[in-house]
Amino acid sequence: MNTTFRKRRGMPRAAFHIMLLPAVILILIYSYGPLAGLAIAFQDFIPANGWFGSPWIGMDNFKYVWNMPGFMQVMSNTIVIALLKIVVGIVLPICLAIMLNEVKHMIFKRSVQTLVYIPYFLSWVILSGILIDLLSPSGGLVNIVLSQFHIKPIYFLGDSGWFRFVLIASHIWKEVGFDTIVYLAAILSIDKSLYEASALDGAGHMNQMWHVTLPGMRPIIVLLTVLALGNVLNAGFDQIFNLYSPQVYSSSDILDTFVYRLGIEQMQYGVATAVGLFKSVISFIFISTSYYLAYKLADYRIF
Repeated sequence: MNTTFRKRRGMPRAAFHIMLLPAVILILIYSYGPLAGLAIAFQDFIPANGWFGSPWIGMDNFKYVWNMPGFMQVMSNTIVIALLKIVVGIVLPICLAIMLNEVKHMIFKRSVQTLVYIPYFLSWVILSGILIDLLSPSGGLVNIVLSQFHIKPIYFLGDSGWFRFVLIASHIWKEVGFDTIVYLAAILSIDKSLYEASALDGAGHMNQMWHVTLPGMRPIIVLLTVLALGNVLNAGFDQIFNLYSPQVYSSSDILDTFVYRLGIEQMQYGVATAVGLFKSVISFIFISTSYYLAYKLADYRIF
């Protein structure tokens, strides 16, 4: 009787494993299979000769990349842009979430939430086309408005000084809505009796925000901040690739776009793979560290 019961209990588990099998196969093919191509980073890779016919050169590709004149500038751009996005991606959604939480008119509140959330669903291809039209130095809406104040047209997407500002501003435009929803959910989970108790003690809205709302949001703020540190080398390929040009390489060229140009445009496959492997190793260290910190500071566990 017990054996039959165990067999019946085991059948659903086996069925679930079979259901997972197609997903496991796809992961093995598309996520783990391509890892074999990392051998190219240690070869003078020639496509016609393949992996086995291309000469093995060890660490020469890494040495070549490290000695390239613009590589350190690319690293600097990647880290600076990513850190700026992380900072504004934390501070602004928190502020917006707190302000929306104070709005009592539900129709207005829902309307604002919808408006700031819509860009999140649009790809950077679409948003880049919109930005190019808006910021055009000849007929863009922004420069038309500036001309009314007798300000000369600004080439936002062709000026290194302005381009990084455009990157951060457009990143805010696209991402702030989604992050705001996350922080609003954290605010809604705060015990309402804390607000009532603070009101009885004479605390106004500012004091309640500082002593009740922000401490109540602290776990999710710490968690998202720590996890964001794992993306220090991910400055946003889709956004930059669709907006940048050679005129702004000095302030916007990042590791991902650098790899694209080396591998796709210049066909230096070994060198491009070496840069990609270097980025992957450093990112793995950052991600592992961020998850460890998330576990220690916010008790976050993957399993």
